[in-house]
Amino acid sequence: MVHVSVVPDRCIGAAQCVLTAPDVFDQDDDGFVEVLDEHPDGVQGEKARMAGKICPSQSIVVSGGDDAGAAGG
Repeated sequence: MVHVSVVPDRCIGAAQCVLTAPDVFDQDDDGFVEVLDEHPDGVQGEKARMAGKICPSQSIVVSGGDDAGAAGG
């Protein structure tokens, strides 16, 4: 299981996280990231980690799991 958080002031609304992990992320009415599941595990945890890696604004932080302390990019 991983822990997912966001830095809301960095989000630019690119929605790559929502496309990559729609069970973990959504967008609010203004188009900015919202976390639906702060502790995804298994496949959803891996999708969250990938979303963190591809986030163009580096607003997604994923820690724990197999790669403890990793920050998404």
